[in-house]
Amino acid sequence: MYTSGGLTPEAATLFRQIVYGHYRRHGRTLPWRETSDPYAILVSEIMLQQTQVDRVTGKYMSFLSAFPDFRALAAAPLDAVLAAWQGLGYNRRALNLKRCSEAVVTEYGGTLPSTIAELEKLPGIGHYTARAVAAFAFSVPSAFIETNIRTVFIHHFFNDSEKVHDREIAPLVEGALDYGNPREWYYALMDYGAHLKRLHGNPSRRSAHHATQSPFKGSNRELRSLILKAILDRPGITLEEITSFLNKPQDAVLSNLKQMEAEGFIAKRKGRLFIA
Repeated sequence: MYTSGGLTPEAATLFRQIVYGHYRRHGRTLPWRETSDPYAILVSEIMLQQTQVDRVTGKYMSFLSAFPDFRALAAAPLDAVLAAWQGLGYNRRALNLKRCSEAVVTEYGGTLPSTIAELEKLPGIGHYTARAVAAFAFSVPSAFIETNIRTVFIHHFFNDSEKVHDREIAPLVEGALDYGNPREWYYALMDYGAHLKRLHGNPSRRSAHHATQSPFKGSNRELRSLILKAILDRPGITLEEITSFLNKPQDAVLSNLKQMEAEGFIAKRKGRLFIA
């Protein structure tokens, strides 16, 4: 069905029929699929990083209502952006999204560039996100892999294999790509992958890249989140006050405060803590 160089044309056709067949019957209706606005599509892609679809759908429309375009997000104070992001986790994504918006306004007049090379130069946009946004916003055909896509290819082409590396999957992804409609193709692939996870207990566990996420409760990620929320709720709080309020060791709080200040999340003025 496939060779070391990728899919045969016949295999690619059959495979696309399977994936599109499932999509026609069971494709998901999601708000970011109802738009062609590059800004709205970028927001969805950043939100969906390491976050389940159900959590994103609850925040996506309210975030767009508060910050409807690149200029609005670029001009917004960081505390307002972080407050709107609360509940999604990984707050660095919100900071990077704001910085990305500032760069789009400054360097591209508020219009997101359409090439992968230009997208990759923007803050917070890496290899995957650049290609996903290019496909969904501009119909640029390019091979990329994420967890649901990985699931589909491992299930169909590596059924008896363990520790499957993305470099083995990549030629198959490229060979199967619908160059005429990459946006719809990747939606179909992702929905089929989500279906396979429910049906077969996540085939992507057999990927060499699979890693179990550490628990949030009790982690340093949780402490950072609590620190940020405390400063959002109580601008001007002192180190002593935040340590007492959080009931956490002062050295752990202080260490995170220093790192978060260096990252651009918070600012210290006259011994008091604010969102930067």
